[in-house]
Amino acid sequence: MSTYNFKKISTVPASKDFVDIILSRTQRRTPTVIHKNYKISRIRRFYMRKVKFTQQNFHDKLTTILTEFPKLADLHPFYADLLNTLYNKDHYKLSLGQLNIARHLIDKVASDYTKLLKYGDSLYRCKMLKRAAMGRMVTVMKKQGPPLKYLEEVRQHLSRLPSIDPNTRTLLLCGCPNAGKSSFMNLITRAEVEVQPYAFTTKSLYVGHTDYEYLRWQVIDTPGVLDRPFDEMNTIELQAITALAHIRAAVIFFLDTSEKCGVPLDQQLCIYKSIKPLFANKPLIVVCNKVDIINLEQLGKESPEKRELVAELERDHVPVRQMSTITHEGVMDVKKEACDSLLGMRVELKMRSRKAESILNRVHVAMPAARDNKKRKPFIPANILKALENKKNAMETESTDKPRKKLEKDLEEELGDDYSLDLKKYKDLMVDEWKYDKIPELWNGFNVADFIDPDIFMKLEELEKDEEEREKNGFYKPDIKEQDEATRKIHQLALKIREKIKINWINRQLDRPGKKAVMSRVTPKRARERSVSRLRNEFSELGVDMSDVKGTHFTRTRSNSRGPPLKRARVRSEAMTRSYSRGPSRDVSGVRDEEMANKMKKLGRKAQKERNFAGKKGEGDRHIYDLKPKHLFSGKRGLGKTGRR
Repeated sequence: MSTYNFKKISTVPASKDFVDIILSRTQRRTPTVIHKNYKISRIRRFYMRKVKFTQQNFHDKLTTILTEFPKLADLHPFYADLLNTLYNKDHYKLSLGQLNIARHLIDKVASDYTKLLKYGDSLYRCKMLKRAAMGRMVTVMKKQGPPLKYLEEVRQHLSRLPSIDPNTRTLLLCGCPNAGKSSFMNLITRAEVEVQPYAFTTKSLYVGHTDYEYLRWQVIDTPGVLDRPFDEMNTIELQAITALAHIRAAVIFFLDTSEKCGVPLDQQLCIYKSIKPLFANKPLIVVCNKVDIINLEQLGKESPEKRELVAELERDHVPVRQMSTITHEGVMDVKKEACDSLLGMRVELKMRSRKAESILNRVHVAMPAARDNKKRKPFIPANILKALENKKNAMETESTDKPRKKLEKDLEEELGDDYSLDLKKYKDLMVDEWKYDKIPELWNGFNVADFIDPDIFMKLEELEKDEEEREKNGFYKPDIKEQDEATRKIHQLALKIREKIKINWINRQLDRPGKKAVMSRVTPKRARERSVSRLRNEFSELGVDMSDVKGTHFTRTRSNSRGPPLKRARVRSEAMTRSYSRGPSRDVSGVRDEEMANKMKKLGRKAQKERNFAGKKGEGDRHIYDLKPKHLFSGKRGLGKTGRR
């Protein structure tokens, strides 16, 4: 059978949103400009394309909805019955059927109007046919408002349903309301089902998973069931009945012997008898819960009649177990017994199948037969037996003499919320009281970190002795040599050059504009900072002889100040001058005079007019050539409607 992932069903839009989505897509994906000057075949194709595009979008969207929603015939009977319980399968089928009819109607409308558009004789008639076609499609979709709204609600509810596998290993919990089903499920699985002290806390099916014998098991918690006929049950109770009817699982029926759930024990057993036909061919365990309040022995002493009701189940060979979800007594035993019984039944069913027979026919299992009644014990050497006995005795003496050391896990379970992890207690110090002392950073004016090294004073003394010896030997004295006058001047000049370089660098940093424009538009023109006199002074200070500078670049000046070059006036001559070395261009070659040249240009423009008309912009270009077309704005307004405008 097909399996469905209900969470992948796409959203179903409302009818108005549906129409808006399709029409806006048609407007965006198809050309929008057409002219009466175009050929009639081109005008027909323009409007036929719009009608077909709209129809295809409606068709695709409706097909997606119809295919994504599950078909009841293809579903597992459990899911089909659950859908019928929650949403009424007749209403569900009718909604999908109406959308299917709407899809066929839209296809028929598009087909009819496409045929009519083939015979449209003007732009206006084609436009009206397109408008009528799209209007009928939109009308059909607007009538689908209720089915679309219903299917969206179904989709939202389906996406919230738990993922239940009807064919896997399953434990099914059922019983009257507030009997302890959800508490049991929270104990054996990682699910977190709400538990409250009132009835019908669980209003739908909940699924959890647990592990047993290296296998994954599915646990389903069903809502409580009351003692009344199936016809009078509400939707919450019918979900439990649906799960019991269609899922092959180990059923655990809960009884509240303390009657704290608000339902007497005899009514609980009536509920059991009313749904007993649903337990056929399934492993069944009856669990008497809340034995921390009253168990079966105490029940027999206080009210023998109620104990006799439970004894009837035992006489029918129904296993009855006691359990408490508060003290966890018997919880794991119930889980183990239910899982073992279901595993045994599944293995038995597989052994009855033809597939098992075909496998057994190919496998020979040899069963050795006893040759006599003599018992033969396994041989174990004496030294091995002695070693095992010594090890067992040593373990017994250790367990009696030395108590087991408490671990952090044991302390956490013992203290509960008061537990806090303490790592300082494991420090190995001379005095145990020092474990929780705070280490200061400063003590008596000294840094504690300086005293971590015990040999630091000895190392410091050695270092000081080495320094004294170096000073005595003149290690740190500079090597002073006598310098002549020329060398001293060179050093002074170099010092001045370094200072000048540093000053220039600082000035550049100060003048740097940062992220602003290099030359602001509003700042005035900067005065010229460099001059010949300044250059002479700076180089003289640096020791350069500036007396003989004749012929140098900075002494040259422009003798004549010339203005901007004058433009030569263009003189248009009608005849070609002889100064040109090239021949005349092709557009004037063979032309007698200017009159003949103008006539040729006029003929060329006339010949180009037809090509210009053929090269007009197409309908894909969003350009309105005529803002007020004459056929819409000419003539006087008469009485009547103005809708045609």
